[in-house]
Amino acid sequence: MSEAVKKSKETLLEALKLMTLSRAIDEKVSVLIRQGKASFLIAGAGHEATQVAFGKRLKSKFDWAYPYYRDQAVLLSLGVTPQDIMLEMLGKADDPANGGRQMGNHWGHKDFNIPSQSSPTGTQFLQAVGTALAYRKEGENRVVYVSAGDGTTSQGEFHEAVNWASRAKLPVIFVIQNNGWAISVPVEDQTAGKNASITEMMKGYENLLRISTDGTDYENMVKVADKAYEYALAGKGPVLVEAKVVRLFSHSSSDDQSKYRPKDSLEEDLKKDPIELLKKKMISKKLLTEEEFAEIKNSIKKEVDEVADWALAQPDPVPETAVKYVYDESGLKDTFEYEKSIPSGNKIVMVDAINHAMHEEMERNEKIYVFGEDIADGKGGVFTATKGLSTKFGKERVFNSPLAEASIEGVATGMALTGVKPCVEIQFGDYIWPAFMQLRDEQATYRYRSNNAWASPVVTRVPVGGFIGGGLYHSQTIEGFFAHLPGIYIAYPSNAADAKGLLKTALRLDDPVLFLEHKALYRQTYASSPEPDSDYLLPFGKANVIREGSDLTVVTWGAMVHEANFAAKKLEKEGVSVEIIDIRTINPLDEETIYNSIKKTGKVSVIHEDTLTSGFGAEISARISSNAFELLDGPIQRIAARDAFIPYHPNLERYILPTRDRIYTELKELIAY
Repeated sequence: MSEAVKKSKETLLEALKLMTLSRAIDEKVSVLIRQGKASFLIAGAGHEATQVAFGKRLKSKFDWAYPYYRDQAVLLSLGVTPQDIMLEMLGKADDPANGGRQMGNHWGHKDFNIPSQSSPTGTQFLQAVGTALAYRKEGENRVVYVSAGDGTTSQGEFHEAVNWASRAKLPVIFVIQNNGWAISVPVEDQTAGKNASITEMMKGYENLLRISTDGTDYENMVKVADKAYEYALAGKGPVLVEAKVVRLFSHSSSDDQSKYRPKDSLEEDLKKDPIELLKKKMISKKLLTEEEFAEIKNSIKKEVDEVADWALAQPDPVPETAVKYVYDESGLKDTFEYEKSIPSGNKIVMVDAINHAMHEEMERNEKIYVFGEDIADGKGGVFTATKGLSTKFGKERVFNSPLAEASIEGVATGMALTGVKPCVEIQFGDYIWPAFMQLRDEQATYRYRSNNAWASPVVTRVPVGGFIGGGLYHSQTIEGFFAHLPGIYIAYPSNAADAKGLLKTALRLDDPVLFLEHKALYRQTYASSPEPDSDYLLPFGKANVIREGSDLTVVTWGAMVHEANFAAKKLEKEGVSVEIIDIRTINPLDEETIYNSIKKTGKVSVIHEDTLTSGFGAEISARISSNAFELLDGPIQRIAARDAFIPYHPNLERYILPTRDRIYTELKELIAY
């Protein structure tokens, strides 16, 4: 046997063993499910040739992989052990993917640059783009692999990701493993491309190398993987590979494909089993015999059985650990020196304080990147909050994004996973909703779902609130929605000094932060203040008593701080002493300051700009009722926007929103109780 033939045999034999190993794990987990020892499986049977070809082509522990749930063979090819795979499938405490916090097939491994996978299909595409973008900007040339099934290409975020990667010529390889079925929906009911082809559907994107190929032929897929990798590595742009594979098992262990799939369809797929195809090819080339393959299968089955027995004996997660790692527990935030000085600079309006905070933090930390719609000079953002940043720091660090909110958050999430610090702007709170899944299902959960292996500490700045005549779609107050989400801190400053101090802290924390900026306060003189210096940081979770009083406590934030203060000044002339607490951060909430104030006054009014029903004031009221009920001398009052949308005309808008006059009237009613 020549040296070349010997090498070919070794290479093909290694691939065949990896494919057989992945299949054996699928089969073993299926048995464990029937025995009640495992609970869930999404098998990769039929996809192994494509997965092994790409897994072996990537540079393990250097390139990045965003696999989807069927990609078990990719992990094995990168070097993840069967032991780690089985720990994940059984939800064991020592599972490096998530420590039992996610279902089986939710891959992840910090050592191999495999970010923790979530269940929503398609969210990984934009994150892969963000990772590639971060390394491009940091001067490193790493290829990023991201995969999905054919059904996921119907998601808008897939198209957004291909658009961004193509425009920026990023080294992302999109591998679509097209087995013809999205659970029970055939590809022709999903895809508008000619002959239901994903590559045909995507033909309009410039710089995108498109390859449609037989994903069951391992040697073919090796050539495809090589071509895709070299194209991406050379900086020519992204690659879209549509690998036509077969699905030999049902969609998942919860599915029964016999209910919807014609029998002849599965019989045809069985003829294209990639393991059988490679085995037969090797036998025909006299590189393998049937007996040798039988020995390989038996040996691998024995290995997998032993791995499963070992994994079953490993410890389960301890129940009390279920609340750990919602946020950073390293103690980082406790190392900051807060409020080192009293703000004493020249008086500054809030939008300029925010701008200065970003200038100072970008000078301090070269890994901060700022992007969003219209944020670069000469526009500098629709409210000029980012003016001068791209001029000073260059368009590599400060740049305009596409007009696509999911893209902004998804790309930022993927960038943050590499260790850089994105600070993004969503132009109006009213338009954040396309990004909600990236915020809730991705950024907020990364640390928790990976058992503290990964974190995505993106800072998201969002102008919010009414009183500007913006009508229904430029006036929304959104904190009530996001306060419901664990894993994201929320700041909502009411004045320039607080805005600067909180934003600077946000840019140093290792958790995601939603930074809400009331646009009606941007240039208001009553929201201006002496500017803090460049070392000024404010802690999250520390309220500010902006007005001391003895008759009534007001708990509020944002623009309502000032509306309540105007009402309090009027009441003071009538002999009523009102204490006003500006909570400053929604999450974490400083409850202690609230309760201490109620202990003094005996009455409390919670005032916010959001609607009364399910506004964050309801949560504060509930906590007061539970923890400070005996301190109260009257009912907990809530003053909020009426349960309607915010109309355009000033007369209509002010009827909906809580104004100082309405606050004055309703506070008088509580005082008289």
